[in-house]
Amino acid sequence: MRFAAALFVLMLNYIWACMILIGVIYGALTGRMEDVTNAALDSAGDAVSLCITMIGVMALWVGLMEIAQKSGLIAKMTRGIQPFISFLFPRIPKGHPAREYISTNLIANVLGLGWACTPAGLKAMEELAKLEEERGNPGYVSADGAAKSGGAEVTGGHGGGRLSDSPGIAGSRKGKGERVASNEMCTFLILNISSLQLIPVNMIAYRQQYGSVNPAGIIAPAIVATAVSTGVAVVYCKVKDMRRRA
Repeated sequence: MRFAAALFVLMLNYIWACMILIGVIYGALTGRMEDVTNAALDSAGDAVSLCITMIGVMALWVGLMEIAQKSGLIAKMTRGIQPFISFLFPRIPKGHPAREYISTNLIANVLGLGWACTPAGLKAMEELAKLEEERGNPGYVSADGAAKSGGAEVTGGHGGGRLSDSPGIAGSRKGKGERVASNEMCTFLILNISSLQLIPVNMIAYRQQYGSVNPAGIIAPAIVATAVSTGVAVVYCKVKDMRRRA
């Protein structure tokens, strides 16, 4: 997994380097180096401006999430979606910490707060790895009894673990180097990728930054698109789960 991630990053670096080189060479051959230079400077300024805009949006919504958490709204929403969590993750025991982290992650995703859902997602994966250790899955147990999730080591009890290597969080080792994610890990990952969103905060901010007449006009199409993708993800996960049990 680490090798694949490193290869992907390296490939992106080469792609961007080639695109920049082609642009510079084309500008030089066509006598438009001044345009290339101006475009580079303008793009750098736009990037800084966009970052400042996104910092403000992020601060606003993370603050609202904090208020919602302190007021108990997040806890009520978490309890409200427990039947959905039980439907998707029937093998996670009730009261297990993984259920709370999964619920928090999904709520943040629905509200369009991708940056706020990441910590809960990592903790959910950590707790799912501990659950596999409790089930006696040898791929998650080291010689000293610490939970293993791929290349990640998790020590301590529920909620008190240490995630030392997140890139390998979703895998267990079976045999020599083979990594197999649990059914719950795969379901959780696929559900995150589909990501139902009621308020696409990032997209609204991008549209506003680049002069859209109606930045919020993306809300309805985004709800439809992400609802369809999430529905397909749920059906896919349940079908694969039934085939695995068969």
